Amino acid sequence: QVQLVESGGGSVQAGGSLRLSCAASRRTFSRSTMGWFRQAPGKEREFVAAISYYATRTSYADSVKGRFTISGDNAENTVYLQMNSLKPEDTAVYYCAKDRGDFSWGGSDQSKYVYWGQGTQVTVSS
Repeated sequence: QVQLVESGGGSVQAGGSLRLSCAASRRTFSRSTMGWFRQAPGKEREFVAAISYYATRTSYADSVKGRFTISGDNAENTVYLQMNSLKPEDTAVYYCAKDRGDFSWGGSDQSKYVYWGQGTQVTVSS
């Protein structure tokens, strides 16, 4: 069983930055797609960004392109989400997720992610 633990959330003013971290309980990234998703109050959970094994491929939601960057550190079993130029509409609970680890590309398809973290709150004030 893989456990994912997010950290780095908090409150920031619009235009500010935060870096989220997602630590896995054991070495697992080498075959996996790792993703970040978010859920705002009253809204469905939505895709934010994903990164493939060996970081050969990344994908971003249109709403965060150019502002957010996903990266991974296999040695530390950690995935990061650097969030710059934050907007109030970025306010949400952010979740880290991992797919089955079979070298397939999870991308933005939530159904392909098997393991989920507990989430970390990001609040952006105007």
